[in-house]
Amino acid sequence: MTSLDLSQESLQELASRWIFRQPGQRIKVYRDTTDFFRIEYGDIVVLNGNPFLIRHNAKEGRFGLDDQEKFWVKRAIDLRSGMTKVLKFVFLESFQSRIGEIVYDCFRSPEKEARILELVSRCPNFMHGYSVRDDHGNIVRVLDLIYGISLADHIQDTAVGMDHETYFYQYFPVVLSNYIRCARAIRLLHEHGERHGDIRRDHIIIDRENGEYRWIDYDYDFHNEKAVFRYDLYGLGNVLMFIVGMGDIVYHDLKRANHPALDRIVEDDLNIVFNNRIANIKKVYPYIPDNLNRVLLHFSKGAGTFYDHATQLIDDLREVAPAP
Repeated sequence: MTSLDLSQESLQELASRWIFRQPGQRIKVYRDTTDFFRIEYGDIVVLNGNPFLIRHNAKEGRFGLDDQEKFWVKRAIDLRSGMTKVLKFVFLESFQSRIGEIVYDCFRSPEKEARILELVSRCPNFMHGYSVRDDHGNIVRVLDLIYGISLADHIQDTAVGMDHETYFYQYFPVVLSNYIRCARAIRLLHEHGERHGDIRRDHIIIDRENGEYRWIDYDYDFHNEKAVFRYDLYGLGNVLMFIVGMGDIVYHDLKRANHPALDRIVEDDLNIVFNNRIANIKKVYPYIPDNLNRVLLHFSKGAGTFYDHATQLIDDLREVAPAP
């Protein structure tokens, strides 16, 4: 690969297809991404000799909140290829999360995400990209943009004007088959001692080019010596409940609607992570098969045993759906 001329004149010419500048206006060029707040629209970041034109900050919506800017994640144009990429700069944070009686130390790890990108480069159920260090040694992840819709939005769009029983028999089997493929992809990580760390329904993107369900965002990690992978398993359980229920089944929503299931629901039927959601979905929709509902109950407050490995979840789902 030949090196590019990174003079101001050359960069101006390379970027002119995407941005207009007044004569004499210089481009800000960054080779150190430590202070990512300074890097703005129209600037150029040079990574290993390759210039990227910054377009805008990525945004993320969650749980009904408006889109929130992620200042450490930028959409950019690779000026060598002309392709749109996502640049993910180093942003470190840590916190603790308690689920039931177990406390997890959670933190962001650019190194872990870089390892996973290399590990899953040929797996269709993951986002792809590569990592590179800037001139200050920061690990920047250069990600391929996935054009598609999140699983969360897909289910919510499908639910418009549709009753649950129609959804469950006509649409859910296809969604479940793809979900199992996603669970197998998480098993691949676990087999290599890695964890996704932030499993959510909006972290699965349905690729509009081929229909593949693809995991995104692997930079969170967690630690608990007694439950090495269980945090990921709780995430898989929450996604499963969401697709089975055609959305979250929230206790207060049932109460407002004076739903007849209220008389049957007890505390043990609630989600162990989100205590306002129903895990024992069969009590709301009696046609849910027993073998599927037994899987859901592993993620309830009344569960006697929990899944510790993705293989356990996948094996139980074989009774519900044929292997995809």
